Amino acid sequence: MTDQHPRHRLDPVIHFPLRLSIVACLAPLTEAEFGFVRDAVELTAPTLSKQVTVLEDAGYIKVRKGYVGKRPRTWLALTPVGREAFTGYLDVIQAIAKPH
Repeated sequence: MTDQHPRHRLDPVIHFPLRLSIVACLAPLTEAEFGFVRDAVELTAPTLSKQVTVLEDAGYIKVRKGYVGKRPRTWLALTPVGREAFTGYLDVIQAIAKPH
């Protein structure tokens, strides 16, 4: 038997529940402010920051820093590679859930 179970194709970066939540939150958006993502996925700022670093290092998220007035802000967006990885991840989940 040459076919492996689909679980072997799960992306370990995205598969971690916190990172999956972040990527899923960003998927329908062009860009989101850090605070919005923090609140949407119910994480503390330090926890979100740590997971964003992992996703950014993998090339899945782009981080943009700037200001709104005099207040610093951080925006997060999926990169094309991140969108492709998320789509592939969802495909693998569908393959796992599909009756054999």
